[in-house]
Formats: sequence, structure tokens, C-alpha cells
Amino acid sequence: MTAAYLYDAVRTPFGRFGGALAEVRPDDLAATTLRAALDRSPDLDPAVVGDVVWGNANGAGEDNRNVGRMAVLLAGLPVSVPATTVNRLCGSSLDAAISASRTIESGDADVVLAGGVESMTRAPWVLPKPSRAYPAGNLTAVSTALGWRLVNERMPVEWTVSLGEANELLAGHSGISRERQDAFAARSHRLAAAAWDAGRYDDLVVPVPGVDLARDEGIRPDTSEERLAGLKPSFRPDGTITAGNASPLSDGASALLLGSESAAGSIGRAPLARIAGRGVHAVEPQHFGVAPVEAAERALARAGIAWADVAAVELNEAFAVQSLACVDGWGVDPDVVNAWGGAIAMGHPLGASGARVLGTLAARLRAGGDRWGVAAICIGVGQALAVVLENVA
Repeated sequence: MTAAYLYDAVRTPFGRFGGALAEVRPDDLAATTLRAALDRSPDLDPAVVGDVVWGNANGAGEDNRNVGRMAVLLAGLPVSVPATTVNRLCGSSLDAAISASRTIESGDADVVLAGGVESMTRAPWVLPKPSRAYPAGNLTAVSTALGWRLVNERMPVEWTVSLGEANELLAGHSGISRERQDAFAARSHRLAAAAWDAGRYDDLVVPVPGVDLARDEGIRPDTSEERLAGLKPSFRPDGTITAGNASPLSDGASALLLGSESAAGSIGRAPLARIAGRGVHAVEPQHFGVAPVEAAERALARAGIAWADVAAVELNEAFAVQSLACVDGWGVDPDVVNAWGGAIAMGHPLGASGARVLGTLAARLRAGGDRWGVAAICIGVGQALAVVLENVA
């Protein structure tokens, strides 16, 4: 089997819910990043792309009917380029990258595009379809932007608590205080703003046509622990989780260009990093926040390295409490985690976040001249994914 390499990563700026990207369809966001990934490698003949694996968590609106294939067509790729859409909720685009890497390793394709998209702003409300026409009772429209909906009554109640309540439970079990959570959130904004100011994202982010948005829209450089401390809890009157120490609803897309080592010639650029290890783990749904702990351990074991070898970690910040619980569980230096900011500041468009953390990880390894890094993401309904990258740039 051959090895799989990451050759390039690109994404849109991430927009706030109802913000600058609110009028852009998710399939158009996806097409923007696919087109950009190809334009950045002009020597690559698009017809050489063996497959496109695309992540999306919703699929209930304009992202329906295999949004990956829709994006391929809208981006102007040859109609001969196939595409599939995968759904592992928040981990969808990291799952897409994992699937793409396996396709390359097996020899089924030399070049694969992967990534994901989400417009949480444009996620529709849905009505349950009655078994009989014209029911006498009322029907309730359900938002598909986030979380459980149309829940099967056979599911245990403790499994179907809201994401926020699940993380309040985690805060109680772990003893992670509101003060720690707010400090972590303030750090996310501070580091994201500094990274943008330093040009860290200039080569990772491309504009969306017709939209005046140059940076991630949710970053608040002036956020402080004191300001965050003044916010009311969102899920319990005496809780610790607020709108300030959790990731916001967001819109955006991310794309990755992967290939075999021999594909460097056709792609026209050298690879950035090798996909060195992969890990997946599942727990009870309400404990999803700490699932990355074991997923990363499995990825490290498959890469044949230990935490002592790891110089950079990109962990998707769904909530400050779950991020802190993972950092505590790994026992790593907090300074190597999300050194360029995270999702609490930049946003978490569900289907796009996994590719974002992987692309950012490769850029951090290259910037620091470091060899090993870990990208990890928690996933609703009790799952997590992790990938180990080896810097080869």
C-alpha cells in the first residue's frame, strides 16, 4: 500500500449565523473551495481527480441530494469526476479526509479532493410527514440547524439531552469551572485575532465571490475574561456554559487536496504532510465531549508515536469545557493546542470544521518546522475522530 499525503488546504472565512454568508447557498460555498483548491494547483488536470469525498452534517435543505456532487458540477469540474457526501455530524469533513486517504492508500485513486460545508443559517425547518393525510392535530416545525430532532421514542432519555446539557454534565463530572472555561474562550479569540494579524491564515482562506468578508466573522479581539464572566448561562440557571464559552452557529466550507506520493508530478507541488495515523472512538451520546481523548490515543498508536513527540494539536472547540477535558485527559502542554485560535472564536460550521483543523494543523507544523501533530474533533451522539500528521514540507 502507498501512503496518503495532504497537498493543500483551503477554506472560506467562517461567517456568523445570519451574517455575511447568510445569502450564500451551501452548495455554492462548497463549489468555491473546490474551485480554489484546483486553481491553486494549476498544473493539475481536474480530470485526474479520482473522487471527491465531501462532508455535510445537515442535508435537509439546499445541501440535499449529495451536495458533494452538486459542488463538483457547480465548480466546473469535468462531469466525469465523481463525488460522495458523508455525514458524521461535526466530524464529517475529517471523516471525508480519512476516507480519501484510505482510497489513496488502497490504490483506488492517486488524487482525491475532500472537505465539507455547512450553512447553519440556511438550514431549514422541517415538518414531520403524517402517516395519514390531513391530521386533525397540530404539526410543529423543527429547526435542523443543530442538535437532536424528530427523536425516536425508543432512545433512552439520557442519550438525547441537548449538546449544552451534555456539556453541563461534563463540567460537573470533571470539575472544570466557569472561570477556566471563560479563560479558554478568551484565549481562543485572542490567539485567532493574533494569527490573522500575523498573516497565518492568508494562504489558507479564500474569499467568497460577491461577499465582503475577509476574516472569520466571529472573532472578537476585545473579548476578555471579565466580559465573558458577565454572560448568563445558556442551559441551566446555575450552569457554567454561555454563548461566550461555546462555539457559535456558523456558515462556511473547507477543502483538502490529497494524493499519493507519486501524484506530486501531476499535482505540480510537493506534499505538506503524510496521513500517519487515524483514530475513531464512540461513547454514550451524552459523553461525546471527551470521546476525542481515546480517538487521539488510537491515532497515535497507529502512527507509532507518543504524546511526547507531538508539537501541535488542533482540537475543534465545540465547547470550552469539552476542550479542556480533552487537554486534561491527554496531559499535553495547553500551549501547543490551538495556538492560532479555535472554533469558539472562528466558528464551527459543522460539516466544514474537520477539514479546517486538519489544514490548520499542516500549516502550523510547516510554520514551526515541527514533525508531528494531531487533529481531533468531538462529534454529537457520542463519537470522535483524530488524525496524526507527519510534516514532510
